[in-house]
Amino acid sequence: MAAGSIAAGGTLGILIPPSVTMIVYGIATETSIGRLFLSGVIPGLLLVGLFMAWSIYHTWQHGSAEVLAKRSYTLRQKLEILPRVIPFIIIIVGVLYAMYGGIATPSETAAVGALLCLVIAMVIYRLWSPKALWTVLSDSTRESVMILFIIGAAGVFSYMLSSLFITQSIAAWISDLDVNRWVLMAIVNVFLLVAGFFLPPVAVILMAAPILLPIILAAEFDPYWFAVILTINMEIGLISPPVGLNLYVINSIAPDIPLKKILVGSLPYVGCMVLAIVILCFFPGIVTWLPDLVMGPV
Repeated sequence: MAAGSIAAGGTLGILIPPSVTMIVYGIATETSIGRLFLSGVIPGLLLVGLFMAWSIYHTWQHGSAEVLAKRSYTLRQKLEILPRVIPFIIIIVGVLYAMYGGIATPSETAAVGALLCLVIAMVIYRLWSPKALWTVLSDSTRESVMILFIIGAAGVFSYMLSSLFITQSIAAWISDLDVNRWVLMAIVNVFLLVAGFFLPPVAVILMAAPILLPIILAAEFDPYWFAVILTINMEIGLISPPVGLNLYVINSIAPDIPLKKILVGSLPYVGCMVLAIVILCFFPGIVTWLPDLVMGPV
């Protein structure tokens, strides 16, 4: 249960801002990154609520609630956890303030977030030595170069598709089909789900988003709403086999927990994510309300 909740909670980072996948989606589809960030806030909180509801139900069902109720914590013990949480809140608030306060553009905001992370790592985790800083720099550079290579290759791929009129032809063919648009959305969700099982979120977004966006627009779906639906599908892929990156990360950190148990513990949260997609399909305003309130209607 603990491993499953951590695996599922670890996926929220690609939905709740600042989100790398939202930035990649915005670049790939030429949509507003600021609006994408705002679109992920309330759906992210919805997922948090569903995760909490399942965790509470599971705890109550297995009789653990009575055991936990007997435990008491002093005010000092409760406050001791704050220094571990507050730095991450500072990063989120700082990035959002830099973007929506008009201080920096989305690209510059990425540098603000990196600087805040570096300062907090140096202050909180005492990473003062040049060797430790070099490790951070080399690891982040390697990850950034990998993503940039994927972006470059996906850009060439999407340019070829557009030049050969493949994207336009697929969009026109689907728009001419006499099918319900929700049937179309169900097919797209299945495609994204299967792709997320085998590919990382960034790769799926860069390869699939330019192709799917004209189809989504032809079916009169909101592109920012679709970004959230796509991201939740990618979250499911992170805790589902055969790749399931988060499952292997937790197994490497806690090798005493078998991979099978981690998978079983995460499956109920997959159900929560599927339920969230259904809820967002019935109530798309959950996604669009906050961006329209802050930035105005599209």
